[in-house]
Amino acid sequence: METITLTIKEQPPLYLEAEVFNPDALAGKKATEIADLPLAMGNTVLKVGDFFTVTGNGGATAADTKIVVNGDLTKVKYIGAKMSAGEVVINGSADMYVGAWMTGGKIHAKGNIGHFAATAMKGGEILVEGNAGNYLAAAYRGDWRGMQGGRIHVKGNAGSDIGYFMMGGDIIIDGNVDVHVMTHADGGKTVIKGNAKSRLGGQMVRGEIYLFGSVDVMMPGYKLIEDAELEVEGVKAKFAVYIGDLGERHPKSKGQMIYGKIYKKK
Repeated sequence: METITLTIKEQPPLYLEAEVFNPDALAGKKATEIADLPLAMGNTVLKVGDFFTVTGNGGATAADTKIVVNGDLTKVKYIGAKMSAGEVVINGSADMYVGAWMTGGKIHAKGNIGHFAATAMKGGEILVEGNAGNYLAAAYRGDWRGMQGGRIHVKGNAGSDIGYFMMGGDIIIDGNVDVHVMTHADGGKTVIKGNAKSRLGGQMVRGEIYLFGSVDVMMPGYKLIEDAELEVEGVKAKFAVYIGDLGERHPKSKGQMIYGKIYKKK
């Protein structure tokens, strides 16, 4: 695997839209070609080399290409967006849309990531050492298709509206979350190892939420049906099992209604 290293030289006056910072766009390109690629800032189109030093060349394909981005990237959006293969390492904190619409490959963010990361993600893996913002793995504004596949692991906390319109895939949050987890979900799984505020699974048709910590307010549309001994992310424990959201329409399978489920560790 060939490695391209992008190191920020100075902070931009406005936010940069770095849609080319993904293995698909940089595969087969030399450092000089990468430095000459477009980089949007507001209504201005600049070049990658205006704000980043570039070393290394892309591999023959996206799968053969690794991108390492260094520095304070809190004004850099879309890192790893739309990638289908390869690897991206973010040595710092980044702004919005990290891994948005990605279908494969791996992203390792060693700091925090901004809002709308993994928007409509279909595959691949994202590991975040720090915190994630709001609307992680959610649908794009005006769409009804959130995360559909892949795996996200956030070692810190996450914001509100995680898994909004989620349809598949796995989200693991080691810390705490804000309100509205898997709202309107029609599949997928979210594991919260810390605490949650409220409105877990609002209007969820199907899908699973596992909560290890406390919840400030349980949604009234959920009904406790049983206790179950389960192993979740390597931890064996007893969980209270709730079904819902009972105010929603739910599909049937072999004559049985399919509900979303919330598993609350006892």
